[in-house]
Amino acid sequence: MIVALLWIILGFALLIFGADALVKGASALAKRLKMSDLAIGLTIVAFGTSAPELVVSSAASLNQQPDLILGNVIGSNNFNLFIILGLVALLKPITVQKGMVWIEIPISLGVVAILFVLSNALLGAEVASVSRLDAILLLVLFAGFMFYVYKGLAKESSEDIPPEKIYSTTKMISFIVLGLGGLVLGGHLVVTSATDIAITFGVSDKVIGLTIVATGTSLPELVTSVVAALKNNADIAIGNVIGSNIFNVLLIVPISALIHPIAYNSSFNLDLFVLLGGSFFLFIAMFTGKAKRLDRWEALVLIISFVGYTLYMLF
Repeated sequence: MIVALLWIILGFALLIFGADALVKGASALAKRLKMSDLAIGLTIVAFGTSAPELVVSSAASLNQQPDLILGNVIGSNNFNLFIILGLVALLKPITVQKGMVWIEIPISLGVVAILFVLSNALLGAEVASVSRLDAILLLVLFAGFMFYVYKGLAKESSEDIPPEKIYSTTKMISFIVLGLGGLVLGGHLVVTSATDIAITFGVSDKVIGLTIVATGTSLPELVTSVVAALKNNADIAIGNVIGSNIFNVLLIVPISALIHPIAYNSSFNLDLFVLLGGSFFLFIAMFTGKAKRLDRWEALVLIISFVGYTLYMLF
């Protein structure tokens, strides 16, 4: 038991190190290509901080643990939305760009609705699951989202960064390679150790995924968004969270389903409804109080809601 906990802690440390290194290298490359901060937040940083979820969910798919996959993805999205955005906005209210209000936030809401429809077989599938066909559809939607970001955001001007903050090509590649290595090893440790703990205590993969694994794999998003907020870079902070949530549904779920179709446990519907409700609240929050801003009282509502939801789930 203690050994398994130590392996989980080591795994999370490797995931955080790997995500940080990957984000540094990829962000430096993106800056060199003159991408805007919002584009970087929605793509490079979002992918880097979502990489732990990708590795953990892929490993769980190889082990045929569907509840761990969905618990990780849905739990991470809820943690990102309620806790990370909540904490960041408590530190400093987040001012949101018009495009984020009318496009990216609604997209994050829409992809959750699509996942709900597909996984519950509401389109006529025989079994409630995320099939390989569903995975292809989600990947097509992901490609469309990336095309939108490339066409609509990637060409926006970006502030020049001081020369000392521009890494050499060798250093960028080293960060990316080391980051990927840390993510792969850390993901393996987290999945195997969390599974051992679940077996020992008779706790379901779903609860382990929604709590321990989801929180651990969301730590890179937490660190990245808080640091960005403290540096007065709201675009990176909110772009990271919204982008990660979109990546989790449109990239991580389908990749896991391509490895092995994901059998759907209908008890996840409650967790999806919480995610849908939180996403809708975020959209409405853009029109209450000061327009296009997530205020401190709204952040507090998010955090309190998540605490209540977690207590209900555990007890």
